[in-house]
Formats: sequence, structure tokens, C-alpha cells
Amino acid sequence: MGKIIAIANQKGGVGKTTTTVNLAAALGVLEQKVLLIDADPQANATSGLGLDVESVENGMYQLLLHSIKAKDAIVNTNSPNVDIIPAHIDLVAIELELVDKAKREYKLKEALKEIKDNYDYIVIDCAPSLGLITLNALTAADAVIIPIQCEYYALEGLGKLLNTIKSVQKVHNPELDIEGLLLTMYDSRLRLSNQVVAEVKKHFHNMVFKTIIQRNIRLGEAPSYGESIIAYDATSKGAVNYINLAHEILKKNNNG
Repeated sequence: MGKIIAIANQKGGVGKTTTTVNLAAALGVLEQKVLLIDADPQANATSGLGLDVESVENGMYQLLLHSIKAKDAIVNTNSPNVDIIPAHIDLVAIELELVDKAKREYKLKEALKEIKDNYDYIVIDCAPSLGLITLNALTAADAVIIPIQCEYYALEGLGKLLNTIKSVQKVHNPELDIEGLLLTMYDSRLRLSNQVVAEVKKHFHNMVFKTIIQRNIRLGEAPSYGESIIAYDATSKGAVNYINLAHEILKKNNNG
């Protein structure tokens, strides 16, 4: 039975796509069968795994419209054990297309039913907004990971996201769980980074992952080569961090 994890934060630049791509790759290397779903019109997770975004014909847009089956949207990647449902810029239009459709928040959940059991983990890269696509992701998900960057204003907007999650739990998906808060872009030399870590742990205690994603140049370079950090530089800090995160998730879900 696959576990669906949405990676969400309406703030941009917090490391959502980096986390989605590299967590998927790390779980794949640890012999889990993974499906990455790119639910962001910017399609960075799609290009980050080496796919040509322009040539995407069947992807998230068609899936949400239910014009294709999920299995027809799945593409293999070069990352071991990782498949992807890619995105294309046309995904921008989906909110308008679905606006008058019945059960529009459940389109992704419905579409994934037939393939959920084919994977150990399904990881969804959400757009930096709380619009209909993100709502579909949260309605389909079993759990959500919230990346928080170790920088000024880190907690800004977090209350809004937690309220959104609460209302999704109440209205659409009572099973939705918070898998954890993930601290990203940590620089041990900066007092601010350490203050943010202390602050987040003080407020959220056990909800915070033990693994912290450190600032790492290699992590920033990998997407321009269309590779995960595991493929690009397996010995880098970034790769080690994401392997540790994958281990932590497997342990938490009793399959590690």
C-alpha cells in the first residue's frame, strides 16, 4: 500500500522541489519503489530529473482533467526505482478548467487510486500557493512534509499553511497527517540559522525531523544537470542529508 506524501509550503524558495526530487531519489536508492508527482506549473521537479518539459504530452494537467489514466502519465526516470508524472506550463490553466467541476478537490485522489498500490511512496511536489492544485495534493495525500528554511521570516506564513491543513482535514481528508517539519538551508556558522532551529523545535517539538538539510553548493548545481544530488554527487553533504531523511521516514513508517 503506497503512502502518499505531499511536500507543501505556500512560501517560495524554501526547498520544496529540492526536497521532493532528492527525497524521491534517496528512497529509490534505499530500494523503495517511488512515484514523484510534479504538481507545480513551474515543472522544476520534471526538469530536475532530466526530462524535457516542452515534450511532456501526458502529465499532471491531463490527469487532473481525467482525460487520461494515471498509468498513461507515468514516465521512467534515470533515478533508480523512481518514476514521475511530469508537469508542463499548461498546468497553470487547470484551476480555471476545474472551477465548475463537481468534486474538483478530489480529482487527484480519484486518479491515483488505481496505481497507489504499485508504489511504496508517492511524493508530490506542490506549487508555492494554496490554490486548487495544492488542495488536490493535500486531499490525495496521507501525510505532508513542510520544508522551512533556516532564515529570517522562516515561520511567516506557517500558521496559514497549518490552518489550511486543518481545514483540509476537516472537510476533505480527515486522514491527513503531518509527517514532519523539515529544516532546510541550514548554515551552522550563522547565528540566525541556529536561532531558527531552536525556535522551530521549541514550538513544534517532535514534529520536527531530526535530519536538517544543510546549505550545499552541490545541491544547487544538481538540477541544472537534470540529476538528483544522489546521482550528481553521492558524497556531498546534501546527498548524505537526504539519505538520512529517507532513513528517518522509513523508520517512522516501519519499513526501514
